Amino acid sequence: MLIEEYVLQLGKNAKKVTSKLAGLDSATKDRALLAIAEGLKRNLVRILTANKEDVVKGIANGLQSNFIERLSLDEERIESMITGLRELVKLEDPIGDVEKMWRRPNGLEIGQIRIPLGVVAMIYESRPNVTIDAAALCIKTGNAVILRGGSEALLTNQVLVEVIREALEELALPPDAVQLITFSEREAVLALMKMNDYVDVLIPRGGAGLIKTVLNNSTVPVIETGVGNCHIFVDQTAEIESARQIILNAKTQRPSVCNAVETLLVHKEIAPLFLPPCGDDLKRVGVQIRGCPQVRKYIPWAKEANDEDWETEYLDLILAIKVVTDFDEAVSHIARFGTRHSESIITTDYYHARRFLQVVDAAAVYVNASTRFTDGYQFGLGAELGISTQKLHARGPMGLEALTTLKYIIYGNGQTRE
Repeated sequence: MLIEEYVLQLGKNAKKVTSKLAGLDSATKDRALLAIAEGLKRNLVRILTANKEDVVKGIANGLQSNFIERLSLDEERIESMITGLRELVKLEDPIGDVEKMWRRPNGLEIGQIRIPLGVVAMIYESRPNVTIDAAALCIKTGNAVILRGGSEALLTNQVLVEVIREALEELALPPDAVQLITFSEREAVLALMKMNDYVDVLIPRGGAGLIKTVLNNSTVPVIETGVGNCHIFVDQTAEIESARQIILNAKTQRPSVCNAVETLLVHKEIAPLFLPPCGDDLKRVGVQIRGCPQVRKYIPWAKEANDEDWETEYLDLILAIKVVTDFDEAVSHIARFGTRHSESIITTDYYHARRFLQVVDAAAVYVNASTRFTDGYQFGLGAELGISTQKLHARGPMGLEALTTLKYIIYGNGQTRE
C-alpha cells in the first residue's frame, strides 16, 4: 500500500467513528481513561523495553542530550502519565455544555452548545508522554485523533497506542478513536496535511522547523504551538533574592522544555547589584551565559552575545542576558524577539506590573513568577496538547475546552420566516 493511501485510510477510519465518539456519555469516556491507566501499569516493562531501544538508537544516531532527555521514560514518568489520566477523569467534561440561551421575539429559543472538533491530527517530536496526553484529551472530549510522533520514539509510541487501543476494545469502544502513523517518511506527514475531507484540525508540537513546515504546507486548519523564546525582565525595583530564585528555576528546573527562560533582560539601575550574584548562581549549576557588553562588565566569564542569541530557543543550560535602559526597551526587545509564548516581569512597581500585563503580547504573561508554570497541569486544566501561541480558537495551554467548538441549537414551535 502506498504511504498516501495508508494515511488516507487512517483518516477514513477516524471520520467513521466520530459520530459514535460524539455521543458517548461522560462516564463511559472516564472508564476508558481509567482502563488506559491500568493498561499502562500492566504493560510497564513492555513500555520501558521499547523506550530503551528507542533511546539506544537515538544515542547511536547522535541525538542531542536534550532530545534524549525528552525521549526517555522511566517508572516515575509513566506513573506521572497514569496520575494525569486519573486527574483528567476528575475534570468536568465540557461536551454538551450549553454556553448561553436566549429567546427571540418570534418565540425561537437559540443557544450554543459545546461539541467535539471531530478528527484531530497531531505531529510531534520526541516526547512519548504527548501520545498519552493527546489520546486522553481527545477521548475525554469525544474526538478521534491521528498521531504522528517523531521517528526517534516510534517503538515507544507503537506500544503506547497498542495499550490505548486494547483498553478501548475491552470496553467495546472503537479502537480507531486513536491511531498512529507508523511511517517515518516525509510523505506521510505531507499526506496528513492535505486531508481536509477527514481531518478537522492539525496541531504541530515541536521545534521551529516542524511548525514552519506545517504552516507552509498544510491545507488543514492549524493550531500553532510551541516555540518558546521566553523572557524574564528584572525591573529596577525587583526584589533581588526573589529574582535570583525565579531565574534559577525558570532556566534550570527543566531546560529542555518550551517554557524555560531563554533570555534575561535586566534594568541598568539594578544591574550592578543583581548581575554578579545572579551570574554566580548560574555558574554553580553549569549555565553558560551569552551577554551584551554591559553584562560582561559584571559577569566577566560570560561569552559575548550576538543577534542570533536574542532569537534562539536554546532548550539547554544556556542563557542570553541583556542590560536595558528602561521598561520600554525591555518590552520592545520582547516584541521583536519573543515567540508569544511566556514572558515575565520581576518588579515591586505596581504600575510596571500592570503595564507589562497589558502591553506584552504572549499566551501567558507573569508578574513575579517563573515562566515554567505555563502548563496545563499547573493551570488546573489537566493534560495539554501543547501551548498555543496564536490568537484564534485557542491560546495558551490547550486543555479540554480547546478541543471543542460551538454549534447553535434552536428550539421552535412551528415558526416560519416571512
